[in-house]
Amino acid sequence: MGGTDLVSVVGLTKRFKDFPAVDSISFSVRDGEMFAFLGPNGAGKTTTIKMLITLLTPTSGEGTVCGYSITRKPADVRRVIGYVPQLISVDGTLTAYENLTLMAQLYDTPRAERQTRVEQVLEFLKLKEHANALVRTFSGGMIRNLEVGQAMVHHPRVLFLDEPTTGLDPVARQNVWDRLRELRTQFGTTIFFSTHNMEEAADVADRVAIMNAGKIIAIGTVDELIQRTGKKDSTLEDAFIFLTGNALRETSSFRETRRARQTERRLG
Repeated sequence: MGGTDLVSVVGLTKRFKDFPAVDSISFSVRDGEMFAFLGPNGAGKTTTIKMLITLLTPTSGEGTVCGYSITRKPADVRRVIGYVPQLISVDGTLTAYENLTLMAQLYDTPRAERQTRVEQVLEFLKLKEHANALVRTFSGGMIRNLEVGQAMVHHPRVLFLDEPTTGLDPVARQNVWDRLRELRTQFGTTIFFSTHNMEEAADVADRVAIMNAGKIIAIGTVDELIQRTGKKDSTLEDAFIFLTGNALRETSSFRETRRARQTERRLG
């Protein structure tokens, strides 16, 4: 893991009318790092990611991705990132090969390289034998893997994932993380993901940012966060409660809850 910061955020804020969804946060993500945003639904994780990938304009503050300003150079930011949203982003009426080819076109992958890139992604994701199958026949884990493939076909330097394992069973969840670890190892991709799953963050992330009520409460390795409790045999959940004063619980709106449940049903 390199020492260069590929994502840098200073005083980033997003207000919806009088509500501070993201409240003046600052942090950085290092080159090659697996970085987790941990917090309940409604903490501001998704809003932060949407600002970093230029889907939302910050109210104030600044962020850069690979040296490009998210407010002044949004087109450049989009060229160096990949994004896997929480909701399904593949077309079930197309094959895996067609979905990947379409995404390669949208990312302006050179025409002469598209077929090779798509075939490489299918091989990497262990989906080659399913290349010509309609995606609507895929399992939830296969769909998530294909979405990772869509986001990596143009070789991004930073991959953003919003609750990437929502609705998946333990085996499918492990398979997705195996692919993401391989992506980081083989291509040096920096991975930034959000989650409300304590175990997932503890098992996967190099560093964790605990977010609650629009603010970043603490950042560090899992061991560093646990040590701050001052108690032996503490867990990451113990650290969250100690640092925030709150149990990790759902704080999402009705609309967010409905969307999460729809995702779970669609992933099967």
